[in-house]
Amino acid sequence: MPLRTYRPEGAAGPLPAVYSLHGGGFVVGSPDVDHAFNLWLCRRLDAVVVSPDYRLAPEHPFPAGLEDCYAGLCLLAEGDAGLDVAADRIAVLGDSSGAGMATALTMLARDRGGPGIRFQYLGSPALDDRVDTPSARAFTDTPVWTRHLARHTWEAYLGAGVAGGEGVSPYAAPARAGADGLRGLPPAYVAVMAYDPLRDEGVDYARALLAAGVATELHLFPGTFHGAAAVEYAGVVRRMRDETVTVLRRALAR
Repeated sequence: MPLRTYRPEGAAGPLPAVYSLHGGGFVVGSPDVDHAFNLWLCRRLDAVVVSPDYRLAPEHPFPAGLEDCYAGLCLLAEGDAGLDVAADRIAVLGDSSGAGMATALTMLARDRGGPGIRFQYLGSPALDDRVDTPSARAFTDTPVWTRHLARHTWEAYLGAGVAGGEGVSPYAAPARAGADGLRGLPPAYVAVMAYDPLRDEGVDYARALLAAGVATELHLFPGTFHGAAAVEYAGVVRRMRDETVTVLRRALAR
């Protein structure tokens, strides 16, 4: 599986690393989606950034993409990617479906005995295949993302007739994990957008992490919608990006 890697020029290692998972509703996207952001993050953090080009649904439904991401994480942590990374200073980061996959990856790594993940940054996470929170029911015509699109992509990821039913794996939809399923996960930062169908599942997940004893910070950014980070000139987006760097720098410090 291809890994796109970013390393600060001239920086001496071993360096902390951010494992950055792109969004796209599990069905579209590639490392190209976040190229500018990952380059910016690498420079601001003085850290290695790695973005896996994982397989997409519906051609490759769950768990194909997640297993790809786990394989790439193992390569990164074990030094096989040749990046001189500090294996005890790795954070996972994702946006939308990438954020859902990032927190699922922390569960998988915990249950398989590694690699160790120090921190998880979840931006507008897609976590709940039931798509039935108050924000999901309210925001049916919002920019970029709607309840209809969420349902469509969950069906593609899980298979026809599976989403919303019984027995969906928490590795696919982390909102399905009970308190026991969340214990022992790394500290988390959850960012949600005010006018996003996914807003409430992110809020609910942050509360569930806290109830399970996981140190968690939650931030709701006012006036924003799903994908608002692309509006780089907006003051609230600049604040969001600056906070991303602050949070990750603190989490990855020695």
